[in-house]
Amino acid sequence: MKFPRSIPFADELGFELFEFGSGQAVIAVTLRPEQLNSWQVAHGGVTMTLLDVVMAHAARAPVPGQPKDERGVVTIEMKTSFMRPGMKRLIGRGKLLHRTGTMAFCEGSVVDEDDRLIAHATGTFKYLRGLPAGGRTIRRIGASD
Repeated sequence: MKFPRSIPFADELGFELFEFGSGQAVIAVTLRPEQLNSWQVAHGGVTMTLLDVVMAHAARAPVPGQPKDERGVVTIEMKTSFMRPGMKRLIGRGKLLHRTGTMAFCEGSVVDEDDRLIAHATGTFKYLRGLPAGGRTIRRIGASD
């Protein structure tokens, strides 16, 4: 499945989207040597990025019975707990817990191939149409107000 919007960093990390809908998302990554730490397990930054991206996708995933929303999201805050080292292939599962007109509250988990919990996170995301930067607004191609 193709990501609904291009995320160059997620592409660089090798993230693969498997589910996107009903306020949920599933994204996996097969670890490469450059994504490991000195212990030869998943670097925490890779695991946290997977959690961030999968929760953001859950926040944006279409919800049955609600109008389609083309806005993007930015992370406002994220709390992560690590349970065990991640190795080989990691699977991130994100879930939308609650949505308001401007915010989304999500949770995410990363498991290994044997469905053992590697890490868990909660996150808050803000819906935006564009991103203000340097006194100007950056708009995605095709984005409109």
